[in-house]
Amino acid sequence: MGLLTHLATLPLAPVRGVAWVVERVVDAAEREYYDPAPVERELAELERKLLAGEIDEETFDRREDELLDRLDEIRAHIRGPGV
Repeated sequence: MGLLTHLATLPLAPVRGVAWVVERVVDAAEREYYDPAPVERELAELERKLLAGEIDEETFDRREDELLDRLDEIRAHIRGPGV
């Protein structure tokens, strides 16, 4: 990038900076959203509650299905498109 081009686009620097920050925030949010660890912890906690008698079998089955669907979504995202 030449000096003249750099000087001419200098007023856009704040926009580029904001775009960079937004990209970092989106990246961090996606990493958190697609992290399987919290879902796996919730599955373990759900099983603990069932064994302790804190929830019934129907509640366990319904919530377990939701969590397993979420894990499938996470794994599909990790594998990427077309796999």
